[in-house]
Amino acid sequence: MSTARTRLAGVTGHRLFWPLVVLVVLLAANTVYRPSFLSVELKNGHLYGSLVDIVRLSAPLILVALGMSLVIATGGIDLSVGSVAAVCGAIACLYISEQPDQNNLGAVLTAVAIAFGVALVLGAWNGILVAGIGIQPIIATLILMVAGRGLAQLVTSGQIITINSEPYKTIGVGHLLTLPFAIIIALAVTLVVAVLTRRTALGMIIEAVGGNAEASRLAGVRSRRITFLVYVVSAACAAVAGFMMTANVSSADGNAVGLWVELDAILAVVIGGTSLAGGRFYLSGTIVGALIIQTLTTSVYAMNIDPQTALLFKAVVVIAVCLIQAPAFRARFRRRHAPTAAPATPVEKQKEQVPA
Repeated sequence: MSTARTRLAGVTGHRLFWPLVVLVVLLAANTVYRPSFLSVELKNGHLYGSLVDIVRLSAPLILVALGMSLVIATGGIDLSVGSVAAVCGAIACLYISEQPDQNNLGAVLTAVAIAFGVALVLGAWNGILVAGIGIQPIIATLILMVAGRGLAQLVTSGQIITINSEPYKTIGVGHLLTLPFAIIIALAVTLVVAVLTRRTALGMIIEAVGGNAEASRLAGVRSRRITFLVYVVSAACAAVAGFMMTANVSSADGNAVGLWVELDAILAVVIGGTSLAGGRFYLSGTIVGALIIQTLTTSVYAMNIDPQTALLFKAVVVIAVCLIQAPAFRARFRRRHAPTAAPATPVEKQKEQVPA
């Protein structure tokens, strides 16, 4: 019996247990509301279904959350990822819209390359402010969050840029090997980040910097370079997410693309078990957190919940997930509901006082 309890405690104590339970509950609730929710079918060599749509739509958030995980692991935060996504999507769409043949693959690749280069510059700007000058990460990235949104508006001249490019559209809604191309991109980026951070010493170094940057520096780790690097990586992930967002609708709106995605990314990271204090990060948990948020968003729209109360409903669910996952809250809950021992009888007290 004790062995079974130990195993059960080990399973329930795993950082992914409660997030996965919440994800399963959300999927079950959608299935009850709409029995065909779990059905997946193959049409014209492409997979279709609500589950496929959830994973496809969560791909941009997964990318942003992966970069956010590395930033948070160093003890920082990046509030500018939404603006970076908007800027990069706007630049790519603007370049494509000016081409005589918008379906030219070379022109699309050039547009993506230019926008990606701009993302690296923006990430380097954040890295210089945080690692070089020493500005608090929340302030440094807040600067680009505001200025970047204005830059996106300048690129688009305050208008919505509409394009008609099949190669660019493939990034968001295309298919490859029966799967949506966005899912394949997200898997590829996740694999690269996982290999670099878990199969090399880079992940341990990032966690060391987040745990104690000064101690890491004294141990020979170039803490500032690592901090600079994670902000560049975060901006690069946001750029790819921006391509997906604009490709989904074949247009770029500097005021709407990536709006508040930084908050969803932070929530995904926290739900996945990564502490905002830095020092540790869990990529698998981040992906599960992103899937939870997208499933919740899909559920809100599918169940026709009033848009004015949708955000409140989303906030309540996220708070519940975080509380259930918090070890301190679970320990306090168990203590409150633990059976209290019966008071000792006079005879038992007398036996306790008798020396052995």
